[in-house]
Amino acid sequence: MNILRCSGSFFWALRSGQRSRALPTKTLTIPRRQFHRAAPLWGVKSQVLKDVGEGITEVQIIQWYVEEGARIEEWKPLCQYQSDKAVDDITSRYEGVVKKLHFQADDTVPTGKALCDIEVEDGKYPDETPPPKPISEPITIAPEPIISQPTPVQPQQAPQSLQSQVNTSTPKSPYATLATPAVRGLLKTLNVNIEDVQGTGKDGRVLKEDVQRFAVRRDFGVTAKPTALEEPQAETAVKLTPIQSQMFKTMTRSLTIPHLLFADELNINAVNSMRRKLAADLKDPRKVTFLSFVVKAVSLALNEYPLLNARVDATNPEKPQLIMRSKHNIGIAMDTPQGLIVPNIKDVANRSILDVASEITRLSVLGREGKITPADLNGGTITVSNIGNIGGTYVAPVLVPTEVAIMGIGKVRTLPVFDDAGQVTKGELVNFSWSADHRVVDGATMARMANRVRELVENPEQMLLSLR
Repeated sequence: MNILRCSGSFFWALRSGQRSRALPTKTLTIPRRQFHRAAPLWGVKSQVLKDVGEGITEVQIIQWYVEEGARIEEWKPLCQYQSDKAVDDITSRYEGVVKKLHFQADDTVPTGKALCDIEVEDGKYPDETPPPKPISEPITIAPEPIISQPTPVQPQQAPQSLQSQVNTSTPKSPYATLATPAVRGLLKTLNVNIEDVQGTGKDGRVLKEDVQRFAVRRDFGVTAKPTALEEPQAETAVKLTPIQSQMFKTMTRSLTIPHLLFADELNINAVNSMRRKLAADLKDPRKVTFLSFVVKAVSLALNEYPLLNARVDATNPEKPQLIMRSKHNIGIAMDTPQGLIVPNIKDVANRSILDVASEITRLSVLGREGKITPADLNGGTITVSNIGNIGGTYVAPVLVPTEVAIMGIGKVRTLPVFDDAGQVTKGELVNFSWSADHRVVDGATMARMANRVRELVENPEQMLLSLR
């Protein structure tokens, strides 16, 4: 054949095993008709991070449940992530073998990027991958390069002082390397190895303060021993946590909305009396929180003032419009170890006060454990923020851009008040503060809504007349 004749010396060199010199590269253009392509048995699919909703554009990988080379089944968890609002799992869309992980734990992944590649059986997912392009390029065959044996490198003996430091290091707690996502993010930002930090948390766990203290001492060369010299003031740049980042963006948008503030004082003697009776029932004691009554009262008032349950659609600035919403998904602001989150109680209008209390308990437990899901966070229509649990008599809450009203509850105070007969008696008082979108809500409407909520809370028996 002509092909063999033009490169005879090349094939002779390969057959004889000679490697004394580099051989010229020969390009063999082989007619396509001489090859028969067999259908491939496997294909590679990329698992792409989809939009998780609520305007979230990126998530942080907390941990992978698989490693490269492992087999994964369809709909089984791939990894755990933390978004700006919640912690959740991402499940696999494919069944196959994990070929490559594009991101590591603690990495931030934008939506639309591939998380990993999975080798799947060819033809099982036909609608997602186009057929392979035919091979029309010439095939280039190059001789093997001359391989020389590398000279083994003798390991260097570590300095005696370093060995002594390693051998005399303080043993770590078995829980020292456990850390929250916020701490892991801070470790990555400050370039700190968690094993170098002495944790002061429970069982020796590393806290954010421990990481910051270690970074300051490392950067400024400060020893653990106190000195007579005044330490320089340290300023360390710390990256915002995902929840803080989302709050920064949301509140920045909120301040473009003109706020209307309305405040009032309520007497909650009747509600607390009812709560004490329910808790003291020997046959069926029920612990119902004050917030449960407030949430139900807000829902009942929304039936009369549905404007406060709407949202403003300003997609077209020339023709803004109101989107009226039928369900009362009332958000409750929660202070959690991860930061402020606002899950919502779905369809409060069709729930009893006991149902509301049970849902508040469920969301509180999930919030403390960092397990609030996107389903619990999405779809809120109005918010109640009970800052009084922490402290503070008055609060001026800031609107969520997708809502037109928010209520803040202050601390309950016991003060002397006059009753209907003019006698001084003990009163349990609390301040309610309302903020509304003044572009669509006027002061009179907000005052009427607030007064209706006050009437229902001060006279809880009136709620029975409106229950279905």
